[in-house]
Amino acid sequence: MTTTVPSPDLDRPFRPTLLAVAHGTRDAAGVAITEALVDRVRALRPGLRVERCFLDLVTPSLPEALARLQGDVVLVPLLLGAGYHVRVDIPEALASAPHLRARVAAALGPHPLLADALTDRLADAGWRAGDGPVVLAAAGSTDPDANADAAAMAALLRLRHPPLHDVVPAYLCAAGPTPAEAVAALRSEGHTRIAVAPYLMSPGFFARRAAHAGGNLTSAPLGTHTSLARLVALRYDEALEPTPSAPPTSRSHW
Repeated sequence: MTTTVPSPDLDRPFRPTLLAVAHGTRDAAGVAITEALVDRVRALRPGLRVERCFLDLVTPSLPEALARLQGDVVLVPLLLGAGYHVRVDIPEALASAPHLRARVAAALGPHPLLADALTDRLADAGWRAGDGPVVLAAAGSTDPDANADAAAMAALLRLRHPPLHDVVPAYLCAAGPTPAEAVAALRSEGHTRIAVAPYLMSPGFFARRAAHAGGNLTSAPLGTHTSLARLVALRYDEALEPTPSAPPTSRSHW
């Protein structure tokens, strides 16, 4: 199933810079995936300046990227939930960049486009409609809002694709159940074929942990899936929509 995304307003004379804000990883393959995803967003929006930065472990950092920019910018978190990074880290960095007029887009998830991408990744791994339940393996967080976003994504995936008659959210750290615990619980209920779907942006430590959760198959992370690139562009567009209820002095508007 394909989700329709509005076409960009190509007649708009000015478009603020899109700054994609990734988490960051020590895994070189994960960094390469982020770079490739940003390239796909650039291909979707020719003429739009698209930059990227990282919250941790990789340069340029978010403060470094903000220092290099001028004028209007929309920060799009390459994050799947609205946890601590979105609520605290990004606003704190912006508070130290008063030379910019900035807006922060919503986190990527949950969203139907992610359901499309997750389903494609499962199909690529060999899952077929009716095969059995799916464990959605999210990174996990001490922030309950981030974990709630993952649970909402599991519900959205189940509703959007009825053959996924059971999608169980699980967490790779900081919360439970873990993917291994979720798989074991499903087996105790009599399920013999269980898929694990990493709800992750890129390969790395968490993806390897998900692959050892005991499922019959494990799909790949979201990576550079076309739906993910389209969602980044969509979040940018949404951030530019008028919000008349916001105070006119808010730094999140221009």
